Amino acid sequence: MKTIGLIGGMSWESTVTYYQLLNRMAREALGGLHSAQLIMWSFDFADIEELQASGDWAGATDRMVAAARSVERGGADCLIICTNTMHKMAEAVQDAVAIPLIHIADATAAAIKATAVTSPLLLATRYTMEQDFYKGRLAAGHGIDVRIPDEAGRTIVHDIIYDELCQGAVLPGSKEKYREVVGRAQAAGADGVIFGCTEVGLLVSQSDFEIPTFDTTTLHARAAMDFALAD
Repeated sequence: MKTIGLIGGMSWESTVTYYQLLNRMAREALGGLHSAQLIMWSFDFADIEELQASGDWAGATDRMVAAARSVERGGADCLIICTNTMHKMAEAVQDAVAIPLIHIADATAAAIKATAVTSPLLLATRYTMEQDFYKGRLAAGHGIDVRIPDEAGRTIVHDIIYDELCQGAVLPGSKEKYREVVGRAQAAGADGVIFGCTEVGLLVSQSDFEIPTFDTTTLHARAAMDFALAD
């Protein structure tokens, strides 16, 4: 088994999910007492969130590059960034290391293209919904017409992520708010839902929606484990 390097802690609430998924996938594939070979760098998310909020993406990139190099030196054979938003600097991170970066948008696109979905709604942080680094990769690289909520919906989705999910609060009322956001988008033609923040799957699941959903955390972990187990 190859060793998977994780850059996590953004937030650790979803990094826990990555750790559980990867170990369960390894056990399911190999049986017995097998678990995943992992090396993890976990940030203090308060530091990263401050850089995000202030728009200091250059500073955030420096932190991510340093973390990636540390994970590579530790012996990782591949690298995953355990958050959608920080894939904003995926290219800089990949350029800084020799090991492959498994991109969360590519793993998500592969799952979408295996279905009839063509216009999925993206539920994510405001940065991921409004900037082009994620939507643009899905569109230009994979031909997927990504939709985002209206302004009010984006505010709801973003605030619940940072004010609740990243702090361990999973509230039934917030689930209903997400369902309402998706319902409006579905009425306007969205035919799928991307859980485009790794915390979104802590709040909602496929059973909450009538249209197909794509949990980026699970899809990303699967892509990493497939790499680790490949000959």
